[in-house]
Amino acid sequence: MDACCANKTDAVERLQHGQSKVLTLVLVINASMFAVELIAGILAGSLALVADSLDMLGDALVYGFSLYVVARSSTWKARAAVSKAVVMGLFGFVVFAQLAYKAIYPRVPTFETMGAVGAVALAANLVCFALLWRHRSDDINMRSVWLCSRNDVFANVSVLLAAVAVWLTMSPWPDFVVGALICAVFLRSAWVVAREAREELRVAHLQNRERSHTLDDARIQWAGPVRSISSGDKLTKSAVLPRATSE
Repeated sequence: MDACCANKTDAVERLQHGQSKVLTLVLVINASMFAVELIAGILAGSLALVADSLDMLGDALVYGFSLYVVARSSTWKARAAVSKAVVMGLFGFVVFAQLAYKAIYPRVPTFETMGAVGAVALAANLVCFALLWRHRSDDINMRSVWLCSRNDVFANVSVLLAAVAVWLTMSPWPDFVVGALICAVFLRSAWVVAREAREELRVAHLQNRERSHTLDDARIQWAGPVRSISSGDKLTKSAVLPRATSE
């Protein structure tokens, strides 16, 4: 039994160590690509690139949350997933504000920059996707991280398609449409992560309440014999004292 428990403990520690290494690596990749895409998107006037860069920033924050709770309880992991959902939702609203601005002040982006930077971002996210693949079913924390990486790949492909469409039409609207699609996808992902995290928190709350009730029952069972012994001592003393007085 002890050997079995020790093996399980070692397996959990190895799993957590592997998760930490992967999360650290994808955190560095996403933080670096955020700076690259943001600068390129601003210079090229591309809403799709700016949206993808903000997504990279959101992912870097998400991976930071995940790295913080990788060795913590399921309740902490569910709370981290809620934080991720908030970050993803904020990202969606930032892109929505950019959409409104681009609708009022349209500008044809530089499709060469869109294509080149979009290809680099796609390669980076494919590396992250491959690294996270084997951990996607570990727990809700790693699943939400994997969902972020999967969405990144879709977003990068969309940016490349937008670059081709801008080149063919010389119109800003393909870039605008892709930005809107990225916004919709990530708002939906934020909803999915938040829903799963809420269920995880509910289960963790029920488990904590059951443990609390079990501890209360144990205290009551231990307190019963103690009270009986105490009352017995009082009875014995009260029975002995009158005899001593009469003598």
